[in-house]
This record gives sequence, structure tokens and C-alpha cells, in this order.
Amino acid sequence: MFFKKNLLTLAAAVTALMAASSSFAADDKLIDSVYGEYAKGVKIQMVRAGVTSNWDKAWFVSNGTQLSGYWDASIGGWDGKSYKNVPGQHQKLWDLGFTPVFRFENTSKRGFYAEAGIGVHMLSKLYNNDDDRLSTHFQFGDHAGIGYVFDNNWEVSAKIQHFSNGGYKKPNSGVNYGVVKVAYHF
Repeated sequence: MFFKKNLLTLAAAVTALMAASSSFAADDKLIDSVYGEYAKGVKIQMVRAGVTSNWDKAWFVSNGTQLSGYWDASIGGWDGKSYKNVPGQHQKLWDLGFTPVFRFENTSKRGFYAEAGIGVHMLSKLYNNDDDRLSTHFQFGDHAGIGYVFDNNWEVSAKIQHFSNGGYKKPNSGVNYGVVKVAYHF
């Protein structure tokens, strides 16, 4: 039920952001794309929606490729399937995130790319699912992924994401996700 409800909320948020895309189409736009993600880990799943803003910078431009990047702001819902290590007990929490992301891509910003980022996340509750625990609301979220941007401005990608507080407070077993992303660029 949680997943279906959050998937509908995610779809509504992405649809609303896409409907408002005309206001972001000006040259001085703040938001460059909207996205939705589905992620799955060990006895946990997540749905997330977000917006990005390109840095409009390029480094190491050579042979039609470049290193660039963007800011990523997101909100996600987590659904743990084994709260306090009790199978069938759910833990639901929210995650607000902000991440700078570096992307190695074609200078046209189309086609295949590889990216990596590390950002900050605030969880609504302390995570305690299966044998994994996070002892702080504040978490770092790092990811690495690959994807493809189509000529019609749609993007698909897959990435691995890890959440941890960096070890500054125990327990900190971390949480890992496999993530699928669909985005639309204005």
C-alpha cells in the first residue's frame, strides 16, 4: 500500500512539474529537469522525485566529450520491510536530499553518460530495518551511475546509491540501493 500510494504521489509531483515546464523554459531557468526514481535494496524500497539545475560549466572538453555537472534536489519515501528486524513490520520514512553531481558526457548533452555524486540527506526517522541501523537523521548519500539522454529530452539511467553518516556515530551499517531513474529535460 505504501509503495502504491507513494508511486501515485511521485507521478503527480513529476506531472505537475512537467506541466509547469513552460515557466522554466526561459534562458535564465532555475530548473532544467524533473525526474522520478524507483530504488530497491535488501528488505527496503524507495520512490523519489526531484529536480536538477545544470552548472553550465564544462571541464576537460576533448573529442566531443566533457566533464560537467548539476545540482540535484529530491524528496523520497522509504519503506522498510523488516522494522527492528521483525519480518513483515514496516518502517516508513521520508528523505530530503541535496546533491552536487559530476557527469562525464557528450558536449551535446545527448547520448551515453557516466556520473557520480555525494550529497546530504535528512531522514524523517532513525532507520532501523533488517540488520541495518542508522543512528542519525543526517546522512550522506553517494551514487555512481550510467545513463542515456535521448534526442527528445527524455533520460533513463541506472545507479547504485549508498547512505551512511560517514561513521561519526554508531551504529552506522549503511543502506544500499539499486536505482532506476526516468527524467525529462526542459
